[in-house]
Amino acid sequence: PGREAVRPAPYTENLTPPHQILKGFCGYVSHPSYDWADVCLERFGAAPAQICHPWNTFAHLAEFEARPTRRPFGYDELEAFFAQADERAHDLLEGRKKGALPALRDAQFFKTVYAFGLRRREAVMLDLNDLRPNPYVPEWGAYAKVQVRYGKAMRGSPPRRRTVLACPEFAWASEGLRYWVEEVRPRLAPATDALWVSARRTRMTTRTVDHRFAQIREAAGLDPALTLHSLRHSYVTHLVEFGYAAQFVQEQVGHNHSSTTAIYTSVGDDFKNRIFQEALRRVLGEGETA
Repeated sequence: PGREAVRPAPYTENLTPPHQILKGFCGYVSHPSYDWADVCLERFGAAPAQICHPWNTFAHLAEFEARPTRRPFGYDELEAFFAQADERAHDLLEGRKKGALPALRDAQFFKTVYAFGLRRREAVMLDLNDLRPNPYVPEWGAYAKVQVRYGKAMRGSPPRRRTVLACPEFAWASEGLRYWVEEVRPRLAPATDALWVSARRTRMTTRTVDHRFAQIREAAGLDPALTLHSLRHSYVTHLVEFGYAAQFVQEQVGHNHSSTTAIYTSVGDDFKNRIFQEALRRVLGEGETA
């Protein structure tokens, strides 16, 4: 009596959940880049390890709440965008004007972002040695895989890595990548191992690619709501429409959770109608209708 009850501060959704803080700390002390494990083994006979896993932490709901205006390109829009990028490069080459090589670079950069489902920074930070062969398609040479070293990081963790396979539907992008690396890029005499270099022989910046994307989009007369990240949305959507398994798509784009991949997916009516017709044939029998 006479003592006021001490009430805990109300929880708000802006606070980081305690298990995420603990997960970040454990990831830090157990990361192989540091020598904490060796020191602890020497002094205590045991090493720190990650103790927060999907099965003992809060269920994930969504990494990314997509705004209604953010959407993938339609097939016609995608064709118009790439056609405009190619036309811009062709006109500069034909007129032997300054900026022809950067225009060729821009066209192939955006095709690579789409064909491998890359985030903006992931693409900008690629080096030549991040291009890898695939023994199942030796004819594609060193352009059959992309090793992403600067993937989106979880809080308190280093950038995540993943390997993205070139899919047969996008073989044209791998051929374009070969042309860029072997024919065009050397003419810029780059002073860096970066895959995408500027006219100043240095790595391209994210600001530059945003600016070039906006130029091409406006010249093609496309919806201003389309962003560079919309190419990644398009990649996810089109892989699903091509019939790739959800787990494969999730691994390709580096999502931790299938719910995030689902948010990125916006399949068209043709795909849904095809799936529905296949279900009718499977349930009602070949050649029968409802």
